[in-house]
Order: sequence, then structure tokens, then C-alpha cells
Amino acid sequence: MRLNPPTVFIFFISLVLAVLAVISKLGYVAIPGFIPHQSFWLAVSGYIVLMIGNLVRGL
Repeated sequence: MRLNPPTVFIFFISLVLAVLAVISKLGYVAIPGFIPHQSFWLAVSGYIVLMIGNLVRGL
């Protein structure tokens, strides 16, 4: 399997999602919970975005 480095834009999107997950879990900022276990799904989606950025060339 050949992996490619993600672009800076994709990296920052995944970083923002991961930081939002930590903030919503720790409760520093009141983020309205639209879905159950929101912090978990934010972290998972951040890692999925980063994985897609590694697998797809030029994304």
C-alpha cells in the first residue's frame, strides 16, 4: 500500500475536528450536543478525514 502525505488543508480539518472533540468532552465551551456521544463521533470523523487524506493522492 502506498501512502501519501495529506495536504495542509486536510490536516487542519482533522485537527479542528479532534480539538472540538476534546473541548466538547471536557466541557470548556458549551457546544450543543446534537447527537449522542458527540465527542466520540467528532474524533472518529477527524481520524477518517486524515486517513482519506493519506490514502488519496492530491487531496
